Amino acid sequence: MTTMAHRRGMQEIRMPGVDGVLLAAVVVLVGLGIVMVASASMHLGGRDGDALRFVDRHLLALALGAGAGWLAYRTPMGWWRQWSTILYFLGLALLLLVFVPGLGREANGALRWVAAGPLSLQTSEFMKVFVVLYMSGYLVRRQFEVASSLWGFVKPIFLLVIACSLLMLQPDFGTTAVLLMTAFGMLFLGGAPLWQFAALLSLAVGALMTLVWISPYRLERVTTFLNPWEHAQDSGYQLAQALIAFGRGEWVGVDLGNGIQKQFYLPEAHTDFVMAVIGEEFGLLGTLVVIGMFCLIVWRSYAIGARAELRGDRYAAYVSYGLGLWLGMQAFINIGVNVGLLPTKGLTLPFLSYGSNSLIVCCIAVGLLLRVRYENQIAGDDKEGQWQRA
Repeated sequence: MTTMAHRRGMQEIRMPGVDGVLLAAVVVLVGLGIVMVASASMHLGGRDGDALRFVDRHLLALALGAGAGWLAYRTPMGWWRQWSTILYFLGLALLLLVFVPGLGREANGALRWVAAGPLSLQTSEFMKVFVVLYMSGYLVRRQFEVASSLWGFVKPIFLLVIACSLLMLQPDFGTTAVLLMTAFGMLFLGGAPLWQFAALLSLAVGALMTLVWISPYRLERVTTFLNPWEHAQDSGYQLAQALIAFGRGEWVGVDLGNGIQKQFYLPEAHTDFVMAVIGEEFGLLGTLVVIGMFCLIVWRSYAIGARAELRGDRYAAYVSYGLGLWLGMQAFINIGVNVGLLPTKGLTLPFLSYGSNSLIVCCIAVGLLLRVRYENQIAGDDKEGQWQRA
C-alpha cells in the first residue's frame, strides 16, 4: 500500500492536475475532429488547388488553442475570480467591435467576426467563457441574495441581456440560446428557488419564441424543422441531406472517406454538420462514441467541481459546473440539429467542427478544468478514487 501511494504521489508530481478520463475524451474528440475536417473539406480545398487548406488552418487553431489552454491552466483560479467582472465587460467590448466599420467581417449574412490580421476573431465564442467566469464570481459574492430574494436572482440577468442583445444584432441566435441556458443552469445550481428559475426560464423561452415569430427566416427554420421533407428542395435542404447521411451510415458506416453527402449535397459539412458526416462514415457506432465522449467530459467537469466544493472553493466549483453545462449544452444542440430534433442554427460541435475560435475556446475550457483539478490536488483533497467510483 505504501509503495502504491508513493507511486501515485510521484505520478501526480510529474503530471499535476491531469485528469486521465477528461483528457482521454478530449483527445479522442480532437483527433476525430482532425480526421473528419480532412474528410469533409479536402474536396473544397481541392477546388482552389490546396486540398489540405482547411486541415492546415484547423491544425494551426489547435496549436493556438493548446497554447491558450496551457496559459489558462497555469493561471490560478484566484486570478480568474478577481478579474471575472472585468473580463465580462471586455467580452461586451469585443462584441461591439464587430459593428465598427473596417473591423467587422460579414459572412453568410451574419456580422460575427473581427479582422485580426490573417485570422478572424469570432468574439461571441470567447463570451461563453467570460459568462461562466462572471456568473461563478457573482454566485459566490451573492450566494444568500440569490437564494433568498428575487432581486439577487435577476441582477446578473441585466448584464446577460446586454450581451444577448448584441449577439442578436449580429445575428447569432444559437450562441444566445447557449449563453442563456448556461447562465440559468448556473443560477439554479447556485441555489435560486425553483419557482424563480421556472418563471425566468418561461420568460426567456417566450422572448426567444417572439424573436422567432417576428423574424421570417427564423420562423421558416422552425416550420421546416417540423417537416423537412416537405421543403427538401428549398429551406429544408440542409436538414434533409443530413438525415440522408445518417440513414446511409446505418450501423457501422460506409467507411472513412466514402461519404457522398459531404461532397455533393450537404452544405457546411466540415463545420456545423460534421456530425452528419460522422454518422454517414462511421454509422450509429461512431455517433454513440462521440456522444459518449461528451458525456465523459460533462461527468468529469461535475466531479472536479464537486471536489472543489467539498474543499470549500465554491468559485472553482461553479466554474467547473458552468463549463460542463456549456460544453454539454452546445454539443446537445449541435447533435440535435444534425438529427432533426432541433431547428437548424449555426453552432459548432465542440472539439470536432472546423472553426478556429471555437477550438481555441474549448481548449481554454479544458485548461481551466485541469487548473481546478490541480488546485484540488495541492489543497490536499485525496478523494479521487471516491469520485471516480461515484
